[in-house]
Amino acid sequence: MIEILYQDEHIVVCRKEAGMLSEEASTDESLPFMLKKALNTDIYTLHRLDKPVGGVMIYAKTKQAAARFSQMIASDGLYKKYIAVLDSVPEKDSDELCDFLFKDSRKNKVFVVKKMRKGVKEASLSYRTIAKENNHALVEIELKTGRSHQIRVQFASRKMPLTGDGKYGSRDNRCTVALFSHEISFIHPFTKESVSFKAEPDYSVYPWNMFRTE
Repeated sequence: MIEILYQDEHIVVCRKEAGMLSEEASTDESLPFMLKKALNTDIYTLHRLDKPVGGVMIYAKTKQAAARFSQMIASDGLYKKYIAVLDSVPEKDSDELCDFLFKDSRKNKVFVVKKMRKGVKEASLSYRTIAKENNHALVEIELKTGRSHQIRVQFASRKMPLTGDGKYGSRDNRCTVALFSHEISFIHPFTKESVSFKAEPDYSVYPWNMFRTE
């Protein structure tokens, strides 16, 4: 069952569950494939989330919508916030992280490097600490750039890997990567309205349950 947060003739906004593919594939693990079956319409991928990561995603229903939204995304018109659990507590409750990132496509892994060179891209994000518990931190992250594995590698390079992210140094194997696409905001290219869509991770399961307030 897919949780639809919003849809109109141009787009559909939904919640991706962790473990699903965010890009097209002929399998029930592919969210675009499932949306096509459920809505009986064409689906065009506009952005992506790593397979272990859940949260809010937007898909276009027409080629025209895909073109306009892709143009909007390319001009940094899509604002995204994430929630993550870190394996340690940041020294600063809020900060901006800026790095040079290099992706090794053969290893499908990203590395922080010291200077700009071929294949290197600048990356920046800001975060604020929401809660602290058992030497873990719940943080809200606002992306300034959208690089592959950006959040995961930027925190891991500062000895604060995301809980469950063994690829980038977490030794906690009790969960998948504790990262969730919490909020997406943008100006709708067709209606020109400012819209925002939110979802929450499942606070009943580890490691999110460390921060339950109920």
